[in-house]
Amino acid sequence: MTMKIAIACGGTGGHLFPGLAVAEELRERGHDTLLLVSAKQIDALALKGANEKSRALPGIGWPGVLSPRVFTFGRSLLSSWRECGEVYREFQPTAVVGMGGFTSAIPLLLGRKLKLPTLIHESNAVPGRVTRLIAPWVNKTLLGFESCAHYLRRAHCVFTGTPVRKGLGRVDRLTAAEKFGLNPALPIVLIMGGSQGAHGINQLVMKALPLFHSDRDQVQFIHLAGQADANIAEINYRRQRLTAVVEAFSTEMEQFYSLADVVISRSGAASLTELSHYGLPSVLVPYPAAADDHQSYNARIFQDAGASRILVESKTTPEMLHAAVTEILNQPDTRRQMSEAARSLAGADAAQRVAEEIEASCKPI
Repeated sequence: MTMKIAIACGGTGGHLFPGLAVAEELRERGHDTLLLVSAKQIDALALKGANEKSRALPGIGWPGVLSPRVFTFGRSLLSSWRECGEVYREFQPTAVVGMGGFTSAIPLLLGRKLKLPTLIHESNAVPGRVTRLIAPWVNKTLLGFESCAHYLRRAHCVFTGTPVRKGLGRVDRLTAAEKFGLNPALPIVLIMGGSQGAHGINQLVMKALPLFHSDRDQVQFIHLAGQADANIAEINYRRQRLTAVVEAFSTEMEQFYSLADVVISRSGAASLTELSHYGLPSVLVPYPAAADDHQSYNARIFQDAGASRILVESKTTPEMLHAAVTEILNQPDTRRQMSEAARSLAGADAAQRVAEEIEASCKPI
């Protein structure tokens, strides 16, 4: 049976990219998909070149009870409900899938009102606010980490892992290095802060760059710094005469992951899923303002497995960051063990599992 699946994702790459992976898998199975994303610029940028139908819905995340934006939030909910209703009348979905975050709330609630099969996917080790509120009311809650079920006792939970886009395959190192003007024989450090960059990580790395100056002929960098920090980051690399590729955002992550020997990153679930997919050792700096500190919980799973080192942003000095990176780079056995540990955390066939759960939810009982 051919199905029409509305996939509510967006707002951050951590929600959008797994949604893209699910859409790819469903289309391969002969189904029709429509991505419901946010109106944020990052969504439009990430969807460039993607062969996916999409519609942007208005809406903002919960600003807090005392915020002056609470009235704007209420108006955006009403607008999103009306526009989502129009989309559903046009698209006629068989089921609605939410990938977490504020973009999922209205499509899932409206899907439930219309008595459609509804599923939500939670990538993090600790569920977000939307998942906590909605999980008890949808047909299934799909989990990226099995431990997340502990927080969702009233929900029907199924462990699937977090889907990874099919385009994220390994690229030949020599070819990728030549494309970006890097030396494939020298180690490469990849710095990334998620789809929108991370100012805290950028500041920490830039302060640590002078410590890499004496080894400038022995290490190279790829830095995804976000729109706000890309220019100043590039200036700092040049000042220290370090070889670096600096970009605000990339749609060629398969190239950069294939080049990386160690990664400095936030610990959002989608980023960690991709690091495990490539078996990359990492130094994780959890986002301190993440809801319920969920990035720290994510990071601990990787550290406990031996795949990562965790640094707390507020307590980390440039010297500590430099030491953590150089320890991994200078010890091949450590790097190999961390790589194997990261690969062991990869959720095999997660997109297929999610697609199967969607299909099963649409079958008559």
